[in-house]
Amino acid sequence: MNKIFTHSIITACLLSTLSIADEIAAPVEAKVADVEAQYSGKSVEASDKLKQSINVGFSNTSGNTDTTNLNATYKMSFTTEGYNKEKLKVAFDATAFLNESNNTTNNEEYTANLGVEQYITTDGWLGYGSLNWLRNPEFRNFDNKFSVGAGVGKELFNDGIQSFKIKIGGAYNIQQYADNTEDAKFASVNEYAEYMNVLNSTSALYLRVGAMQNVEDFENDYEILGVLGLGFAVAESVFVNIQEEVSYDKIHPGTAKATDTKSIVSVGYNF
Repeated sequence: MNKIFTHSIITACLLSTLSIADEIAAPVEAKVADVEAQYSGKSVEASDKLKQSINVGFSNTSGNTDTTNLNATYKMSFTTEGYNKEKLKVAFDATAFLNESNNTTNNEEYTANLGVEQYITTDGWLGYGSLNWLRNPEFRNFDNKFSVGAGVGKELFNDGIQSFKIKIGGAYNIQQYADNTEDAKFASVNEYAEYMNVLNSTSALYLRVGAMQNVEDFENDYEILGVLGLGFAVAESVFVNIQEEVSYDKIHPGTAKATDTKSIVSVGYNF
């Protein structure tokens, strides 16, 4: 199933389009997980005016094997006035992924993430709030996975080439499983770290790692998710993104393995 899932993602991603500038700044449009959104609230890059975008990829084959792949993303962001008249940034996104082969759904995933972010001190500390939802019954055994969180973060280093930032906070989680496993409700401590290295004007290397620990059972109930990627331009309007995702879930009801991986190569054209 992992191979089918990865191949279908690549097919859908080949149909999507993004700008190379956005890809280097935040190269997560390929269907790997948004680590920051899941474990610390979305990174909010909002302008004063409302910005919206829709990205859709679709493919269909018939013959010896009938397959359908759909990958869609909607994004919205804006800035308003918040605490102490500082700018309050708001962002929302929703994604849908579907893979069907010979009238059998091999995988489907839907996500929605709402994030708010505001600087709270003069030395760069910011506060964030997040609301996340995920549904993936076939691949991850989640009928629904909800998380409401809040915390603080700061960019610890940025010299224009390399940057490093962290976030830490708490969340309340509700996990409803696709099989007969009893629903789980618990509070967690969440951490996120991101390293970015702009190699040159057309390429960037990045590493994102997120983690969550159940406050009632730190040693036995936790998740770790990491994404390592390289985005680069091969021509003025053509870029390539290579990403490897590894997720580990110590308690993984309804799935055979604790570790899942995705290897994704996506090609985009900017016009």
